[in-house]
Amino acid sequence: MICANRMWIVALALALAPANSLSTEIRASAPGENAPLPMLAQAMVPPTGMMDAEHPMPMNERMRKRFPQPVRVGDLIGLPVLNENASTLGHVRQVVRTPQGNIQLVVSYSRLWGWFGRPVAVPIEVVGIEGRQLVSLDMDSDEYARAPTWQKNDATELPNDATIRIALARN
Repeated sequence: MICANRMWIVALALALAPANSLSTEIRASAPGENAPLPMLAQAMVPPTGMMDAEHPMPMNERMRKRFPQPVRVGDLIGLPVLNENASTLGHVRQVVRTPQGNIQLVVSYSRLWGWFGRPVAVPIEVVGIEGRQLVSLDMDSDEYARAPTWQKNDATELPNDATIRIALARN
């Protein structure tokens, strides 16, 4: 009981103490002395977003670092695709596989919140899913505007019951 109360008081003191007043050295304590304060550390999150210009990484590897999860193709149809400012770029109309085996989302891109857009092919590696929306992580709004209008050519539309993997996104 006394030990639990002591830990609670230490935790409260750590929470209320200014960050620069905490000692970063650990010293051994003899029995009866106060125990050293625990060290606080911040977790390192690997950079995997659009701000990687100084650390370029292939799109496939970047997607693998975002913990891709299985998702049904039919569940992606109609989802909005948002940019980094949470503005709608378009909506997913189809999911296709190119002759090279790459998966692409056909997004109806428009500057008018995704309405009345033209179809643009978006590689699956540049988007992440966040709830019931997709986030364009590695393709900014200007790249959507410059992208050519999608033509079916030799691409094969994936059926709604097919399962693909898509990266996770977080804000």
